[in-house]
Amino acid sequence: MHGPTPVLPTIVLVHGAFTDASSWAGVIRLLQAAGLTVRAPANPLRGLAQDAAYIRSVVCHLDVPVVLVGHGYGGAVITQAAADADNIVALCYVAAFGLDAGECVADITNRFAPMPVTDATVTVALPGRFPAEPDSELYIRKERFPQVYAAELPPRVTDVLSAAQRPIAWSALTGRSGPPAWASKPSWYAIATADRMLNPTAQRFMAQRMAATEHLLDGTHAVVLSQPGAVASMIREAAEQGTGRGDGDRLRRTL
Repeated sequence: MHGPTPVLPTIVLVHGAFTDASSWAGVIRLLQAAGLTVRAPANPLRGLAQDAAYIRSVVCHLDVPVVLVGHGYGGAVITQAAADADNIVALCYVAAFGLDAGECVADITNRFAPMPVTDATVTVALPGRFPAEPDSELYIRKERFPQVYAAELPPRVTDVLSAAQRPIAWSALTGRSGPPAWASKPSWYAIATADRMLNPTAQRFMAQRMAATEHLLDGTHAVVLSQPGAVASMIREAAEQGTGRGDGDRLRRTL
């Protein structure tokens, strides 16, 4: 006699800096074709504590198991957002920051060899801020965007990505993380070996520190756009194992 069939988790995708939730479009189509429910909320990019609180609120309103996925800075957000969310069964990092307690994004980028993005950003003052609340936000320079973010994508795509990029508040890069969710939840990590935003050596360091299941992808920081099949496959693997269904018999084999 068989027990109840485990409920397939909902996949929540959290984008990183300089982009928006549309960057997950290819991944979403593949996950939906495999029979999975997907959510891709907007990451505010205003500060680590605020961003994590918002994503946590999205997750906590889902009365089902969740696989939480972060790209780039989105990894720092899911690391904190998942720390006290009981319905999260797995974490997936895609060229992402998996911070430890007390760390910030800047700590990781400063610990490893600088990447081309270091001198490709421009900082502007946040509009409408009172002098008592000084802050600024970062963009990638239009002429440098293709090289540092998505070198494998054609100009017709990178021109749009550059024009539509969402800046990140500088304070988001210096906000300190709390206890990491990866210390108590199974994790997967896709390392982008040609990344020019987040040093691949830093990615490998974070993946090994969290004892994540590693996937090596030969691509830039934009692997969610250039290799949606590989990213979706990793997420599907996490969803299957997170519900104890390693055979994946309930997921349609469409990836």
